[in-house]
Amino acid sequence: MLEELKEVICEYVDVKPENISEDSRFVEDLGFNSYDFMSMVGELEEKFDIEVEEREVVNVKTVGDAIAYIKSIQED
Repeated sequence: MLEELKEVICEYVDVKPENISEDSRFVEDLGFNSYDFMSMVGELEEKFDIEVEEREVVNVKTVGDAIAYIKSIQED
């Protein structure tokens, strides 16, 4: 899932995939603004066939958080 997430992230910010890790923070490390982040969330919803709760997405700070969150939704 990390590789798939890296592909999507690189569509929104100018970062090389090899520079993205599970510890990478979306805003501080990868340079996301709130609009790009929410646009990416929409794309992830389609890609992984999930529905993200807006109140939950504020807790997603790192790539690892995103992976854990996606997995938790997919299990429901």
